[in-house]
Amino acid sequence: MATALADQLEATSLGGGRDPNWKSKLKAPKKDLRPQTEDVTATKGLDFEDLYIKRELLMGIFEAGFEKPSPIQEETIPVALTGRDILARAKNGTGKTAAFVIPALERVNPKSTKTQALILVPTRELALQTSQVCKTLGKHLGINVMVTTGGTGLKDDIIRLNEAVHILVGTPGRILDLAGKTVADFSECPTFIMDEADKLLSPEFTPIIEQLLAYFPSDRQIMLFSATFPLVVKSFMDKHLNKPYEINLMDELTLRGVTQYYAFVEEKQKVHCLNTLFSKLQINQSIIFCNSTNRVELLAKKITELGYSCFYSHAKMLQNHRNRVFHDFRNGVCRNLVCSDLLTRGIDIQAVNVVINFDFPKNAETYLHRIGRSGRFGHLGLAINLINWDDRFNLYKIEQELGTEIIPIPPVIDKKLYVYDSPESIPRPPPMPQQPRQETREQNQRQNTQHQNQNSQQQYQSRQNQHHTGNPGNPVNPQQQQQQQQQQQQRSMNHRQQQQGPRNYPNSGPHRGPFQEPGTGRGQGQNRRPPRYDDRQGRSNGFGPGDSGPSVRAQ
Repeated sequence: MATALADQLEATSLGGGRDPNWKSKLKAPKKDLRPQTEDVTATKGLDFEDLYIKRELLMGIFEAGFEKPSPIQEETIPVALTGRDILARAKNGTGKTAAFVIPALERVNPKSTKTQALILVPTRELALQTSQVCKTLGKHLGINVMVTTGGTGLKDDIIRLNEAVHILVGTPGRILDLAGKTVADFSECPTFIMDEADKLLSPEFTPIIEQLLAYFPSDRQIMLFSATFPLVVKSFMDKHLNKPYEINLMDELTLRGVTQYYAFVEEKQKVHCLNTLFSKLQINQSIIFCNSTNRVELLAKKITELGYSCFYSHAKMLQNHRNRVFHDFRNGVCRNLVCSDLLTRGIDIQAVNVVINFDFPKNAETYLHRIGRSGRFGHLGLAINLINWDDRFNLYKIEQELGTEIIPIPPVIDKKLYVYDSPESIPRPPPMPQQPRQETREQNQRQNTQHQNQNSQQQYQSRQNQHHTGNPGNPVNPQQQQQQQQQQQQRSMNHRQQQQGPRNYPNSGPHRGPFQEPGTGRGQGQNRRPPRYDDRQGRSNGFGPGDSGPSVRAQ
């Protein structure tokens, strides 16, 4: 191991005479001038050049906007490069992904056609994000990164694995399928990485992880990363890790840049409270969490009726719809995203400065991951919890378990706690190429109906002209006469619908679906009461009208 590392250090271009001004020629993004907390600034003063990694990898790191390693990266990268097992625990949004991606990229040999690193994540969205980080940082290395998840065609993955794949990112079930079919070969894979290890080692995934390890060599390197480590992680560590290097940067559980508030409201007043927050807060982007998929869709509908741009995402959606929502929201197409706990783990969207728990979570672990979607990488954020009577004991329990304080929402919220002077300078990922949208079956049927109506109208006008000119035309048989009667009934129905117009909700703005086109984020109804939702289920679930809400003003 030491000889290989020495050869690698000797081959690196650092200190070489090729171009001493290489760093000034990089196409680095504009520097992020937002203030940062000690979660990412309390470092030892090292630079990425001090970690002795390849110049090509350094080029990708700096062009991605990285400036200096965060504390978790300082602790992890040097040890990971030696091949030692690692158990790393750090807060959400402090740079854990780059902490394991950088050493994995550094140890890859581009000349080999074997898979040399496997990165396991619990969700499909996190797999897409992690693979994009690998591609961005390693774009000058000449390596191939592949992502595979459930919900996509297995045949396509098999075809792609016939070529050289140096780093494979995926979810446990799909990776086990590929390994069991001998399509993915891990017999010479030296690196096994688990992000969000506490979730991957839950009873849901543990049997799959145990089976996967059987396909790896006995001297593989295992790295576990997470913000929380329950007892199940310790049992796995004792069984499979060889004298792991333990890193614990969790002096406190919550991010220092996230200010936490709660608003005590009745269930039926939650939508009105949310409307008040939207109209008073200065939101760049927000994520709103619900506890069920049904409530996610209901709330997204109410938000669009209030006149705000809104997407939604949950586990029961089609995979291509989830991917589209994730990428569009990350690229700033929409201001608000309503989701279930599908997006609580690892999702890094720098522009999110407000997280709202429309439904309060049931446990401290979920709460910790939810509020970690704001205040990413030491920046500022706001977490607002809507609490009803049934949540009051759970609120106290979560405060005790996390050792944090969630205070009542004040009449005036200081903008300095979550607003930046120049939000346009917040870094965003490059826009993805837009794919042409395929017409759905409903669109095709709608177009066919329109063509039929036009043809029927033309035939009707022709008959009317013949009648007025005295030309009886050709005789009509009974079958044609029946078809003409049906067409006449359809025309009458269409005419009545046009006169009545679409159904309008009282006091509501223009309705736009959750998959709307880019919106401005604010409509005409920002100070109105929420529209009346006449469905009984909507009333009982907190989506009915509210008479009052918290008095919140932005200073």
